Amino acid sequence: MTPTHEFDPRLLSEVAALPPLPGVYRYFDEQGGVLYVGKARNLKKRVTSYFQKNHGGTRIGHMISKIVRMETTVVRSEAEALLLENNLIKTLNPKYNILFRDDKSYPYLKLTAAQVKPEGSAPSAAAYPRIAYYRGAVEKKHHYFGPYPSAWAVKDTILLLQKVFRLRTCEDTVFNNRTRPCLLYQIKRCSAPCVGHVSPEQYALDTANAGRFLQGQTQEILGELEKKMLAHADRLEFEQAAELRNQMAALSKILHQQSMEIGGKNGDVDVDILAVKVQGGKACVNLAMVRGGRHLGDRPYFPTHVEHAADVAGLDAEPDAPADQVKEKSIEALVLEAFIAQHYIDVPVPPTLVVSEPVDKSLMTALAEQTGSRVAAVYQPREQRRVWLEMAQKNAGLQLARLLAEQGSQQARTRALAEALELPLDKLDALRIECFDISHTAGESTQASCVVFREHKMQNSEYRRYNIEGITPGDDYAAMRQVLTRRYTKLAEAARNGEATLPDLVLVDGGKGQVAMAREVFVELGLDLGLIAGVEKGEGRKVGLEELVFADGREKVYLGRDSAALMLIAQIRDEAHRFAITGMRARRAKVRVGGSRLEDIAGIGPKKRASLLQRFGGVRGIASASVEDIAMVDGISTELAEEIYRALH
Repeated sequence: MTPTHEFDPRLLSEVAALPPLPGVYRYFDEQGGVLYVGKARNLKKRVTSYFQKNHGGTRIGHMISKIVRMETTVVRSEAEALLLENNLIKTLNPKYNILFRDDKSYPYLKLTAAQVKPEGSAPSAAAYPRIAYYRGAVEKKHHYFGPYPSAWAVKDTILLLQKVFRLRTCEDTVFNNRTRPCLLYQIKRCSAPCVGHVSPEQYALDTANAGRFLQGQTQEILGELEKKMLAHADRLEFEQAAELRNQMAALSKILHQQSMEIGGKNGDVDVDILAVKVQGGKACVNLAMVRGGRHLGDRPYFPTHVEHAADVAGLDAEPDAPADQVKEKSIEALVLEAFIAQHYIDVPVPPTLVVSEPVDKSLMTALAEQTGSRVAAVYQPREQRRVWLEMAQKNAGLQLARLLAEQGSQQARTRALAEALELPLDKLDALRIECFDISHTAGESTQASCVVFREHKMQNSEYRRYNIEGITPGDDYAAMRQVLTRRYTKLAEAARNGEATLPDLVLVDGGKGQVAMAREVFVELGLDLGLIAGVEKGEGRKVGLEELVFADGREKVYLGRDSAALMLIAQIRDEAHRFAITGMRARRAKVRVGGSRLEDIAGIGPKKRASLLQRFGGVRGIASASVEDIAMVDGISTELAEEIYRALH
């Protein structure tokens, strides 16, 4: 069949000239937007199939009719094509690819490297490794375990290591300035290396065992501890034997508590369990992690553009494959394969993936080539793996049901607000609301926030904070004038030139005064006054009694305590307030923690300030010290120590 759409002859000539080699192709629309990114074993055959068929009025036909330009990249193998394809998908955000967004990096458990200390020297933090929660780029000199699905999973693991191996968690500055054990030593969560209560050799052994525990070698550790305990008992060293007995008991208790999570006959140590659920045009992939034989919890992912997946997959079948070998993949399998391909670009791949849908062998081969080690995908697992997968499938269903309920609720709220304020109802997904709030403490560190609501949810990436300068401290009206002027001056000009779009509604947290100030700014900029609404507190400032005040002269509107529209406004306003106050606190802390609070105290100059910071490791350390501890610093009298204590409390 010949296509009904007429393509640019230059585009068709580019297609005809493609080589029969593996590679990646990108389609672009008239505005330069990326429509689709795909890979092929044979670029010529794959791309030609798009332009030789009549796709009618299907969604994919609609996409193909928009293609005006194409780019291709030839690679050496299908594995390289897979890697490049998914890197481009994550970078270019094409409109017709299944796309997984994850702005958060995974947390790790960090075990710092030990440095040898000279004999006879005082305990040094560098000689005693520390366990800590960590998120960010890794350094080769330290040891990292993970990734973990959540911060809670890391902190729970740290608590286990404290109970069994009593490793330190304190900062180096705190360690180096301790003169007596802290509370963690008293409750048997730390061996107090800071004051020499444990030998470097014993602490090094505990550190090594902690690392082996995280790698799943628990039974081996128990066996070694038992041998040492019996050896101490034979030598009548009952105190040391009792310590090892207690450590074994704590480790055995943990093993008993987690017996359902430990890999069974398969001996699984590191496994990812992947379950997918598709419903109502939405999808959820639930990723559960097993590390060191311990089930660490799970994390849901919600892809976009799921509705196009089946159509595009039909086109992406290899054109030269025999008809009896072409199997139509389920939408669940397509979503799962897209997740695996995109997720493991940046995250280490465990040796085993337990999956709820069959996975293409070429994908696993490409993953293995990328990582340099064998990776197996287990479909329809048995025994413990089956239990893990059933848990992941149940959680995927629950998370998707929650998402659908939340989205349905949010869409109902958006519609209710649009109806109440007579906003357009035909494009509710594109309805954009911006909300502003001012925050300060007695005029100090004034900040304004702007939060954005679009597509029925808050758009965190579009939030903005504004430092307010040059106003009378505490003048909220002047602060609102400044932030609105800075926000909309350039935007108004761009909107007049057709280069930007103004919001459909601008909310300000305040009543007539703040609305009047917003009105002045909009008049100066030549903007529509109908965009502005103020959220005025009701009688007694009670929640649910808020009223909307308008800049264009309309009467106040009371939406009602149980109104869905008011719930949405309250959600947006509260988010603006949260974003403003956290920014203000961070700015204020940045000013104060730098030491200016010390310099404000009479009698504290640069030398005394430096001595205090060196002794206690920072302002927080000074604030947690007693008057007696502060007075022990050279040059600090008891009277000055009392003054410092009062100033910091």
